[in-house]
Amino acid sequence: MSLNHVRPWKNIYRRKSRQIMVGNVPVGGDAPIAVQTMTNTDTSDVAATVAQVQAAAEAGADIVRVSTPDESSTKALKEIVRESTVPIVADIHFHYKRAIEAAEAGAACLRINPGNIGDEKRVKEVIQAAKDHGCSIRIGVNAGSLEKHLLEKYGEPCPDAMVESGLEHIRILQDNDFHEFKISCKASDVFMSAAAYQQLAEATDAPIHLGITEAGGLVSGTIKSAIGLGNLLWMGIGDTIRVSLSADPVEEVKVGFEILKSLGLRHRGVNIISCPSCARQGFDVIKTVEALEHRLEHIKTPMSLSIIGCVVNGPGEALMTDVGFTGGGAGSGMVYLAGKQSHKLSNEQMVDHIVEQVEKRAAVIDAEMAADDVQAAE
Repeated sequence: MSLNHVRPWKNIYRRKSRQIMVGNVPVGGDAPIAVQTMTNTDTSDVAATVAQVQAAAEAGADIVRVSTPDESSTKALKEIVRESTVPIVADIHFHYKRAIEAAEAGAACLRINPGNIGDEKRVKEVIQAAKDHGCSIRIGVNAGSLEKHLLEKYGEPCPDAMVESGLEHIRILQDNDFHEFKISCKASDVFMSAAAYQQLAEATDAPIHLGITEAGGLVSGTIKSAIGLGNLLWMGIGDTIRVSLSADPVEEVKVGFEILKSLGLRHRGVNIISCPSCARQGFDVIKTVEALEHRLEHIKTPMSLSIIGCVVNGPGEALMTDVGFTGGGAGSGMVYLAGKQSHKLSNEQMVDHIVEQVEKRAAVIDAEMAADDVQAAE
């Protein structure tokens, strides 16, 4: 990744992992950290599942996981894969034959939980199916479903048990000459997850998929995930992430991107910098930001927008953003463009005008990026 020589305290040095492919998405190495989510529809309902996959993809998901608990699900998977614009991971539990069927249906990756997929013979059959059909595999260790012998050894789920489980199954894959795999060690406990992932990062060069499993609802789950995943990403650990929320999968994607954007690891869409508002505000900051978040969802260009209620911090924040608005007095405020003071604007015109300015600025940035790409190719 590029280093920030002006502000070295913002540098994150990513752990060096080998790279695999999940469909057409590179995972690990120097590839961007991929954002993943999972559908919650009945997989056998192809139309509903495809609609949810496409909504997640539109929100920015790089990879989408689909549960395949029964034969009707793996039959539907073939059409889902055909209609999806992003790679599909088949989620397998208990029935190893579902993994074989999913590979045959065109899944880009098979997610298997070592604790409940069956004995080594069954795992070998899954590996052969993955080889035959060009699938990668994710070893998905979960604190809630560890193998019996590890629970007997350690007495309870713990980081050591989770990592030992993961390494045992890495050995099985490698003994069968299969290396297109990534691995996760998830727990609902933030401390357990973080400790397991740190140990795992030192024990293998495989790409790591990060997640705090069963994190909770939109607010509580976002907070737990931001703490757990944010700290690991800050350490340079993680090649793909999934924010597990009891919420719409699109919300998982949004939160995942916000975590990555806050650390400067991915850039997509408008990063809105806004104040919490107080008695000094020259306009209703909260309602304005809510309206702008909705109106600017279609912008994919990486850019920044500051919406500050008064002149205490407003001008300073606006100097560092692509577009800015700072509240003033008498029902108007100041518009900043590319970090420079531009013109005054009435509060009544604010939302429409800011959307227009953001769209114009996005077009300029897109043109500059396209020109840079052409120059780099010459």
